Amino acid sequence: MSMKLLVVALTGAMMAAPVAAWADDRPANAQERAAIEEVLRAAGYTAWDEIEWDDDNYWEVDDARGADNREYELKLDKDLTIISTKPD
Repeated sequence: MSMKLLVVALTGAMMAAPVAAWADDRPANAQERAAIEEVLRAAGYTAWDEIEWDDDNYWEVDDARGADNREYELKLDKDLTIISTKPD
């Protein structure tokens, strides 16, 4: 492999590394989603959009509608305890 080709390959790999870290967020599977939705309903939320596992080790729920009819961004820990409620 020529030195120029090696430099190009290594540069590409280094540039892709930060993007790969962002790709760790993933949507909840059916079983996870059902368990999270049960927690949300018990807490008084009536609707929500996307539920995904964040690469910072928490569940993120977008646009959760509370009993007050306002929307919130929620974070739940791995045990499905709501750890953050931020008005949207």
